[in-house]
Amino acid sequence: MKIFNLLTLSHPGKRSASRILNGFWTSPSAGSGLSQNDISRKGMFVLLSAIVLVAAVLRLWQIGNVPPSPDWDEAALGYNGYSIMQTGKDEYGKFMPVVLRSFDDYKPAGYAYLVIPFIKVLGLNIVSVRLPAVIFGILTVIATYFLVNELFKNKKLSVLAAFMLAISPWHIQFSRIAFEAQVGLSFNIFAILFFLKGLKKPWYILLSAFFMGANVYIYQSEKVFTPLLLIILVAIYHKDLFKIPKKYLALGSILGLMVALPMGWYLLTNHDAFARAKGVSIFSDSSFLNADVQRILWDHEHKNAIGLIFDNRRVVFTKEIISNYFSHFNLNWLFVSGDISRHHAPNMGLLYLSELPFLFIGLYMLFFGNYSKKTKLITALWFLITPIPAAITTGVPHAVRTINFLPLFQIFTALGIITSLQFLSKTKKVKNIFIVLYSLFFILNIIYYLDQYFVQQNYYNAADWQYGYAKIMPAIENTQSRYKTIIVSNQPPFDQSYMFFLFYLKYPPQSYQKEVARASGGFRETHNFGKYVFRPIDWSKEGKNKESLYIGRPADFPSGISSLKSVSYPNGEEAMKIVSGK
Repeated sequence: MKIFNLLTLSHPGKRSASRILNGFWTSPSAGSGLSQNDISRKGMFVLLSAIVLVAAVLRLWQIGNVPPSPDWDEAALGYNGYSIMQTGKDEYGKFMPVVLRSFDDYKPAGYAYLVIPFIKVLGLNIVSVRLPAVIFGILTVIATYFLVNELFKNKKLSVLAAFMLAISPWHIQFSRIAFEAQVGLSFNIFAILFFLKGLKKPWYILLSAFFMGANVYIYQSEKVFTPLLLIILVAIYHKDLFKIPKKYLALGSILGLMVALPMGWYLLTNHDAFARAKGVSIFSDSSFLNADVQRILWDHEHKNAIGLIFDNRRVVFTKEIISNYFSHFNLNWLFVSGDISRHHAPNMGLLYLSELPFLFIGLYMLFFGNYSKKTKLITALWFLITPIPAAITTGVPHAVRTINFLPLFQIFTALGIITSLQFLSKTKKVKNIFIVLYSLFFILNIIYYLDQYFVQQNYYNAADWQYGYAKIMPAIENTQSRYKTIIVSNQPPFDQSYMFFLFYLKYPPQSYQKEVARASGGFRETHNFGKYVFRPIDWSKEGKNKESLYIGRPADFPSGISSLKSVSYPNGEEAMKIVSGK
């Protein structure tokens, strides 16, 4: 709360931290906000440095232990980066790939390249794989300050929005794990910031074009969101764009297209390019289609003409897309429940409950406050297009596919806080009571979140993070020489267990690339390498000879069986065990 308290101090006559922000709660509108001299450069540097420090601590503290284990995507991005670093090829032997076939979901390869410098310095481990997300998360907090100031011309709003993002549960969640979406969010914010700056200093347009073009290599949703964002920016600022020298527009267009060209060519020439999109699309959901067919058959049987119109799959799909879109504005999802456990801290949503009233006040002020039309348009349209990529997918609402909501929620909340305090400043006693009560609620909310994330998460959600491989791997390495075959379960929660063994064993990519031809294909593809075999374990049918070692779930073995090594989750429940076949 140090930042919040600083923003409310006022001691006229001294150029102290409180003097820096004297008059802070004057009208937050663009027309009557603070001038560039209301907050000194030194004071702003101190505030922004404090915010960056908070952001860094919250993203770096225990980064290798919370969450407790890499999930399969993190392990895959790390191992593929390791493979490219050593051989120039991904796990399947594809030279300098723009897309990783990994798990046959054909994810953009950008993040795998970003981890290479960290693997080179720190080795292949979870810290090196997560560090790019951490660094871009911190940079996003800084960029948010400059972006908000560019849009609203208001330093008080800028610094508070940056602070709210620095402590945001949603942003912290994906700044601490190797999820590409966080880097995609950073690239979008950089692109908008440099676009706006480019209207005054045209060479910034080149940077904006670069980040937009590069974003298609980061995360799947950006292939939809970033072009929509570009259309919005051009539509809103087309008059300003035409005022800058044409050479910068031409160079920016060429640069953006050239950067994106390899991905564009891949999408046009590779029939697997849209495998992931097809896999999560509502149009490929067989259960959804089967239910629709049953309704149509009933309509035919009962001669229900109106039913035949509304049960038409085009109408049904349209309704589903609209429903999916609006599901991302569900307050329960945002503030209470979240979606799957790897996307939020236990027993929490994606935003603080203490933000809720100010979010609505901020939204009201955005639309009815004295801001420029262009600022209103860009923030409103950005907000409205964010759920579009997720709307045509299953498993919604989805925190990763809509991470581009950030930092808009924080901007609205910051605007609501400033507006509320400015309104209450007319009655000093009421204002002071409000500050004390809200500060108490806010602090308790943050303490609760920090406990849920840094303490309770490992206890409750370790299984969802596929915990246990790091603990059991030393025992496997010590005993593997005594066995001819090592059989590893690939059933939940051992999904894609082969990748964890590649990751933790640092299996030579040159060797694996020669063996990977045996992979069967598909999300449930079978991967075997060296003496390791990955398949379901059925103990009643296993050969059980002394040359075989089994690694699996407790459910894979008879109760009471002797094990060479057992690993338990932090809550004490047994996670995995090593059993000899003899």
